[in-house]
Amino acid sequence: MKNVQASSVLTPVVQQVKNNSTSWVGHRHGETKDRITGQTFICPTEGLLGCIEILSNHVTNKGNIELTIHEFDPEGKIWGPVMANSTVEFTADTTGKWVAFPLSGLPLHKGKVYAFRLKSDDTLIGIGEAASSAQNKTDINGQEWIAVSGNTQGKYYSYLSLAFKVEMRA
Repeated sequence: MKNVQASSVLTPVVQQVKNNSTSWVGHRHGETKDRITGQTFICPTEGLLGCIEILSNHVTNKGNIELTIHEFDPEGKIWGPVMANSTVEFTADTTGKWVAFPLSGLPLHKGKVYAFRLKSDDTLIGIGEAASSAQNKTDINGQEWIAVSGNTQGKYYSYLSLAFKVEMRA
């Protein structure tokens, strides 16, 4: 029997799994700009990032989604440079499933704020999200970010959160 060290097992350290709405990512037929979405979160522990999972609600056609992860300044709403990226192909078979974006080995630090972006120029994907209210915000202390290509400032929403899991080796 092989012993598995705790550090080799991926553990969700931040997650929001409620799904009562959909955020769209990618290229909508007939539009000239692509929809981009993202999520901020506070890292609760030290460790190495293994992957970020998102919930695929709907796949309009086969295509690739790119995820980038960044340090994030919540006061100035400033995205740092890309720390790592991962691209995954989505198909009809991924509808309704958690999809992992491998990001092995990136060190994340306790108490730091990070953000990830999702974008595509060849498909339109519905990502699960939790919609709450301004009085009843999600409990992850993060914000969903929505933008279109050409306007990377976008808008931040504390009452919306993508359905996601940040999995680390602590």
